[in-house]
Amino acid sequence: MKRTPAVMRTPAHRRLGSALRLAAALTVSAVILFPLYWMVVVALSSRADLLGAGTRLWPHALTLDNFSRVLSGFPALTWLGNSVAIALVTSLLTVAVNLLAGYAFAQLRFRGSNALFLLAVATIALPVQVIMVPLFKLVTNTGLYGSYWAVILPTAASAFGLFLARQFIIGIPHDLIDAARIDGAGQLKVFTRIVLPLSRPLIAVLFFMSLLGSWNDFAWPLIALKDNRLFTLPIGLLYLQGQFGSDYGATMAFALLNVTPMIVLFLVFQRYFVQGFTRSGIR
Repeated sequence: MKRTPAVMRTPAHRRLGSALRLAAALTVSAVILFPLYWMVVVALSSRADLLGAGTRLWPHALTLDNFSRVLSGFPALTWLGNSVAIALVTSLLTVAVNLLAGYAFAQLRFRGSNALFLLAVATIALPVQVIMVPLFKLVTNTGLYGSYWAVILPTAASAFGLFLARQFIIGIPHDLIDAARIDGAGQLKVFTRIVLPLSRPLIAVLFFMSLLGSWNDFAWPLIALKDNRLFTLPIGLLYLQGQFGSDYGATMAFALLNVTPMIVLFLVFQRYFVQGFTRSGIR
């Protein structure tokens, strides 16, 4: 039985396919990036441009007046420092806790380990609103309410981060770990000398995910922090919207201050971010 020969793709067909894929990628990118572009345009526009017949795709003259009003009217730099401190400490703790727990579930065998792991991962399905009341009682009874630690400690580990860490560490060749154990290395030495150096993409993913989640977190810091000097940028944006209800330029300037650090960090860690997800089995 003869097979029908495959249709040969000519160079013209290949060029057409590449052009269509490029056009689709550019269209999707434009749709995704346009809100960010519009934020920049509004933040750099004067009040006259914003109150005119309509905001143009590019302002008549660039101005930093919106940023000046934000920085002079609110402790934005203090809130920025609070966000940086809380996000960094939370991310470092999250990386440490999830790496150690992921190593335990991946390499140590104990009774009920699989059931315990599935129970921990199942908490991903729980919305954060379900645990806010008991979490508030916990931080109040421990004397942490109103401090940085009331925001940091409850989010110092995540079920999804634990899942990523376990899947990544399972993918590390067992020959390396077995050879280290034959040479007399204990669990701590295996973790620090073998697993940790090979987990750089995973560390980047966990760090960036935790940093992004902590940076953008709004509901829990609003509940756990009572002093406005300890507020983070998302909470500050809420207060700014209350003060400048119709001042879209100031609002967008503040929002731009909030999103810019995360965009820069993602561009820096993009390669490790993709590698971590790929090697963890997430497609």
